[in-house]
Formats: sequence, C-alpha cells, structure tokens
Amino acid sequence: MSFSVNAFRVNVAFKETTGSTAASEGNTDMDITNRGHAKKRALVFFLVPHFTMLPFAAAVETLRIANRMLGYAAYTWRLCSVDGEKVYSSSGIGLEVNSSLADERRHLSGEHRPSMVLMCSGIYVEEFNNKSVNAWLRETYNRGTAVGSLCTGAHILAQAGLLNGKRCAIHWENLPGFAEAFPQAEVYADLYEVDSNLYTCAGGTASLDMMLNLIGQDFGDNLVNRVCEQQLTDRVRNPHDRQRLPLRARLGVQNSKVLQIIELMENNLAEPLSLVEIADDVGLSRRQIERLFRQEMGRSPARYYLEIRLDRARHLLVQSSMPVVEVAVACGFVSASHFSKCYREVYNRSPQQERAERKLSLNTARTGVVV
Repeated sequence: MSFSVNAFRVNVAFKETTGSTAASEGNTDMDITNRGHAKKRALVFFLVPHFTMLPFAAAVETLRIANRMLGYAAYTWRLCSVDGEKVYSSSGIGLEVNSSLADERRHLSGEHRPSMVLMCSGIYVEEFNNKSVNAWLRETYNRGTAVGSLCTGAHILAQAGLLNGKRCAIHWENLPGFAEAFPQAEVYADLYEVDSNLYTCAGGTASLDMMLNLIGQDFGDNLVNRVCEQQLTDRVRNPHDRQRLPLRARLGVQNSKVLQIIELMENNLAEPLSLVEIADDVGLSRRQIERLFRQEMGRSPARYYLEIRLDRARHLLVQSSMPVVEVAVACGFVSASHFSKCYREVYNRSPQQERAERKLSLNTARTGVVV
C-alpha cells in the first residue's frame, strides 16, 4: 500500500510547556521542585532524513511530562536539521525545525549552547555522511556537551569518530552492518548505553527508558515514578534488557533443546558449527536433532542454519558497502559463488540484485513513506 507524502505533511512547532497544569495530574512534590529549579538541561534533537518517529516522540514526551510534574521547564529543546528546513520521517510526516547546523555551530560559544545533542535517524542512516555534521559533533563533544543518538544514530556518532573504544547501542536490525563498518566501537544489543558523556539507545521505546535514566540522574526516583505513571509504563527497564523477544516467544517453540541449538547457531554464524559439534554440545545424537527440527521447525537443522546465515547476509548487503565476497565470508560461506547460489535459491535474486534494489528503493523513497 502506498501513500502520497503530501497527505502526511504536517507542520509541527514545539513550544515549551511549563508546569502550570501540573496540579491536574497530581500535586508536584515540593522537595523535587525546590531541588529542580537549579537543574536545567537544554537539548538539541538533530533530525536526519527518514528518522523514526517513535523513539523521537517517546524521548520528547518523556521530557515534557517531567516538566509538567515539576511545575516548570527543567528541560527545554529545539529541533535542528542540516539546512534548517523541514525534515521528513520514515512515515512521511514532516517536522519543522528551529535551527540549522550553522546556527548550532554559533550556539556552541554562546548563551544558547546546549547541554545535550541527540542525533535522530532511522533507516538509510548509512547513506547519511556529512563531514560538517561530523566536525560539529566532535567539537560539541570536545567542549564537554553530552552527545547521544536515538535508533540508528550511533552510526553517525561512529562516523564522527566518537565511538572508538566506547560502549554503544543500536537497533538489533542494524547491529550486524554497524559492527562490520565500525569494529572499533563496542556495540551491544542493549536498550541503551551510557559511556561517560555518550548516550546511545536502540530506538523504538528504548528512548523512553534512556530519558527516564536521565531524569533519574537529575531528580531522583520519585520524579521517574511520577512520569511512568503518566506514561502508563509499569516499570523502568534496565539498560541491558534485551531488545528482541526471547527465542521461545519469537519462534513459538517450547522445546528447550531446540532453543539451545538455535542459540548456538545464532552465536556461530561466521564459523558455522558442524552437526556433530552441535550434538556433542547439547548431549543429543545427530538423528535426535534431525527429528526434533523436523517436528518443531518443519525443516532440517542444516536448512535452518543456512536460512539464518543468509538472513544475516541480507542485512549486511543492505546496510553496508562490504564487497559480496566479504559478506559471504562473514556469514560462513567458503566462496562467493556458493553464497550467491544459496542466496538466489532462498530469495529468488542474487546478492548484487538485492543491493541494487536497495539503492533503487532509497532513490524512490527520499520524500515519501518508507515501508
């Protein structure tokens, strides 16, 4: 189903909401308020084309609710883009911004200098490579300002050289390509990571948890709990909570041995284990494993192993510029020709065609809804 972007073009202007209506959502804790007037943060949300709305909105709303609970604007923010023009999200919704990259460079040495900059991106982030933005991020970080990212924004921080030897988080779907492109970064499939003055989160609703962490640093658990109540959030997730559903829920499989085998396979994609090695590890015979996979997965263990290796290869093809032969090696194939043969068998197109279709979809979706 396709949509015209014109149907989704909306102008969004952000204004600070102070806490004049805080009483309607519950009395503000006076201890928090008294402590809070000295604690203010000014944030810049830098919007990259095709940014994802969910993590952006979750972050902004969490800060807005905190302000409302406090009764004053402890957190202020502005939206920025490279040229100061409207930016379209992956859903086709366009947001007006308050400043440009040139404005923010001037603000670094003035009274409008932010205390935190967050890069907001989404799909196609690997296509965004702006040297001026990278230089600005380095200067911002070197001046002591916190720098962070939502969803796939860690890719931009890594391009700027800020994640060398640093812990970071990125959306699980982008992790394979990111790890190959930036081996010097310590990337984890966590909800979010805070390494000194660097804040990165995996996107989705993980930005909510990262902002709650920030609020907790500034004002303590009392305010965090109040914000959670307003958001209908029943708990604050740990930064190291998993991004994806557990295998049992994701695959609909209950057999513990099958789950153990699949976990082994997923952890050994670049150097696939033999069925004999897997059998020794889980304490079953090859015949038992074959029978279990036929019953639970509807395919042989070898076929399932091949499919998850090809799925990893597909992510690398569309998220990186790695040569096809390097993608093949990274996914445990002995040759590019064997890899291409298996890929075509499963996806009905060659690895080269996959990459070409990705570029075509990027060109046709620059101003529209991306699906």
